Amino acid sequence: MQAGLVQTFRAFAYNNAWANHRLLTACAGLSQTEFAAARTGFFPSLQATLNHIYVIDLFYIDALEGGWLGPKAWANEVPYPAVVELKSAQRSIDQRLIVHCDALTPERLDDVVKINRDTSVQAERRDRLLMHLFQHQIHHRGQAHAMLSETKVKPPQLDEFFAAGEAPLRAAEFSELGWTEAAVWGG
Repeated sequence: MQAGLVQTFRAFAYNNAWANHRLLTACAGLSQTEFAAARTGFFPSLQATLNHIYVIDLFYIDALEGGWLGPKAWANEVPYPAVVELKSAQRSIDQRLIVHCDALTPERLDDVVKINRDTSVQAERRDRLLMHLFQHQIHHRGQAHAMLSETKVKPPQLDEFFAAGEAPLRAAEFSELGWTEAAVWGG
């Protein structure tokens, strides 16, 4: 059966949370010094890159939920300097995105979301905003993945979520996250 757009966004929300979980779990194998160490990337460290993902998620997910947080989301660019706190915060914001996507209907995808930009209000269709958010995540996780490859910690596989051959490993991680295949895939 072909997945509709709503189910596709749901799957992307779960995939997003799974990839963040895998990447932050790997980063937990680093010392605090290694996590904060200067590295080559758009942001100068794993710490800065992964916190950037979190604050932008906070910005957009708040807007998707009808909030008005706006740029206050990144008033502190590194709200979680340590991996353990960042992992917990990221899991929480990822769960909010899953809840949002679980509640989507085809009609809601066309809704306009108002985004507080402080000096202006951006109006964006919900489906386009979600696509932007997922692309932003993938873009910066890729940079963090490359940075992690410069450390003693092996970067985790992040692109096998949809592959049937990964089912046993995925099942163990889904269990850790409190998910089931049926919940993720809607079956």
